[in-house]
Amino acid sequence: MAARLGADATVDDDVHLGYGDGAPPVVGDRATIRAGSIIYTDVEIGDDLTTGHGVLIREQTTVGDDVVVGTDVVLDGNLTVGSGVSLQTGVYVPPATTIGDDVFVGPRAVLTNDPYPIRTDVDLDGPTLEDHVSIGANATLLPGVTVGEGAFVAAGAVVTEDVPAETLAVGSPAQSRDLPTELDGRNRIR
Repeated sequence: MAARLGADATVDDDVHLGYGDGAPPVVGDRATIRAGSIIYTDVEIGDDLTTGHGVLIREQTTVGDDVVVGTDVVLDGNLTVGSGVSLQTGVYVPPATTIGDDVFVGPRAVLTNDPYPIRTDVDLDGPTLEDHVSIGANATLLPGVTVGEGAFVAAGAVVTEDVPAETLAVGSPAQSRDLPTELDGRNRIR
């Protein structure tokens, strides 16, 4: 199945575009998709996408403009990623997740969507990351939490409840506190 690629797109060998049944994926202008990546059908991606190697983007995913999807990132389908987003190496994003604009997610961060894996049949409810959120390396976000606009989640934090806007979440379980002055402001990703 042929993908619809925008102008000046670069696709390495060993990339699979259009895996599965459905509409061909749509990828905007100036995309760079590196070897080992798989992009399913029913995916829409804006302009200026850059992937690392071995990226997986499942069906029913919408990705904005100016997005970096690092090596070994999994966007596990049925989710939305805004514009100006940077997902670093090894990030896992489950279905039913919403990521706003100008969001940074550090290496090996894990977002989850199932509060009782295997034990109970419940609706999946991924996290919501509002605009200008930063998530540190190896942080874990539990199902259904919202990280408010401009909030910062420290490396290794385990977020079990909502993080208010413009705060810092630290620890396991994470506790929110005032955002230090040096972390105040907006992410400058694009």
